[in-house]
Amino acid sequence: MKYHYFPGCSLKGLGRAYEESLLPVMERLGVELHEIEDWNCCGATVYMATDQGNACVLGARNMALAEKNGAGDIVAPCNACYLTLNKAKHCLAESSAIRRNVERAMAEAHLTYSGNLAVRHPLDVLVHDVGLEAIRREVVRPLTKLKVAPYYGCQAVRPQCTFDDQWNPTSMDQVLTALGATVVDYPLKTRCCGGSLTGTVPEAGLRLTYILLQEALRRGAEVIATICPLCQFNLDGYHDQIARRWGAVRIPVVYLTQLMGVAFGMAPDALGLKRNFLPAEPLLAMS
Repeated sequence: MKYHYFPGCSLKGLGRAYEESLLPVMERLGVELHEIEDWNCCGATVYMATDQGNACVLGARNMALAEKNGAGDIVAPCNACYLTLNKAKHCLAESSAIRRNVERAMAEAHLTYSGNLAVRHPLDVLVHDVGLEAIRREVVRPLTKLKVAPYYGCQAVRPQCTFDDQWNPTSMDQVLTALGATVVDYPLKTRCCGGSLTGTVPEAGLRLTYILLQEALRRGAEVIATICPLCQFNLDGYHDQIARRWGAVRIPVVYLTQLMGVAFGMAPDALGLKRNFLPAEPLLAMS
């Protein structure tokens, strides 16, 4: 199984632990991720809000570069990248004006965009291409003692998601069950983490994060699993600020791929687990 890999800005920066765990886990499962050469920022949600046309140019360039290198879907691990690239695809298909603008820009870069490649999330690939049985076969250290709250975030499953239910997704739940973990019923699994509000309107952003952490603990979770670098950063990075406002609600927050790597017997250091603000290694050592 071969795919074009679009890491996006986050997986090369604050979300580096996501890439450090994603690549070896996918390799173990027989998935080849070939990084798109000379990729650029996806356009991000802020650009979609201020200049949709140019945001689509940024997204289309990445997809055109992938098309230039042959067949195969594009895998975008960051929820924002996944959403933004898919938004660009929809805009290009639905708006002739945006399409003409993008085609002019692509011509100047000696590229063409056909829109033939699908943009996929790793969770989609894991469940529908790799399969749960293949994941189970790689488990050498079942996470039988671990209670996990699956947190999808608000961008991976809507509005263009086609691989899972937009309001009650279960694909991550299924993967966690295949790893042997106990999946906690977590009704806030698609509620916003605060996004960029934690940096622009802290009171609002931190409260959204606090609600998610508090509910996970109330439901008996010992760890939160996520699939988005911004979600992971918000939920993991503001424990002290939240404690000063509303009281301590400390719970480790890790990437799904980190849990997969642990269950596959990989060393925690090789999975980026030391990058967490709130250490997760002692908890995982008991699993």
